[in-house]
Amino acid sequence: MPNTIFDAAVFDFDGTLAELVLDFTAMKQLVARQAAAFLPDVPPANGLPALEYAAKLTAAIARTNPEASRRFAAQAAQGIEAMETDGAARAGLFPETRAALAALAGRGVKVGVITRNCRRAVLTVFPDLHDFAGVLLARDDTPRVKPDPGHLLAALQALGASPARSLMVGDHPMDLAVGKAAGTRTAAVASGHASRDELARHGPDYLAADVGELVAKLMG
Repeated sequence: MPNTIFDAAVFDFDGTLAELVLDFTAMKQLVARQAAAFLPDVPPANGLPALEYAAKLTAAIARTNPEASRRFAAQAAQGIEAMETDGAARAGLFPETRAALAALAGRGVKVGVITRNCRRAVLTVFPDLHDFAGVLLARDDTPRVKPDPGHLLAALQALGASPARSLMVGDHPMDLAVGKAAGTRTAAVASGHASRDELARHGPDYLAADVGELVAKLMG
């Protein structure tokens, strides 16, 4: 992969560079149980991710009790982070991650990582991340998390790369959506919970089994 193709590659973390051990259904159930102390009827998540579900419930509580909504938001944030750090203690990097990132850097491609996970959890799994990536923007590093394109655009700005000359890599349709919204090329890896067929339906520019296979294809 000559560095004239991409100046930067930005990666999702869980399911892309590391094992995806988080149980997002359990995370939303935890948020709902916490909300039950503040709401007589807790609405279901209806497909919302945990962070957005917590925000929806915070807004619902705020309509009648702003102070209670702040307490709930803090409790939900603490509960989500506790699940993330517990998961990080049980997770590990994929065996091919370090070699793949080093290969890109060796070709002059700048590497970044963006994630909805918390920074503490990411660095528990990948303590030497900054030896392989020029920027990490975890949830606690940015006011806007993906699928907001601002998350990816902030990482590209930190790397000094333009979207048109960059690649967004992830294991979930959300990663492809954020790349397209930000104006990058996109790559999907079927190493998380989404199947190869599901990812293909979202039209990535590149599709591979894992990050090692992806980088081999790009550099071939």
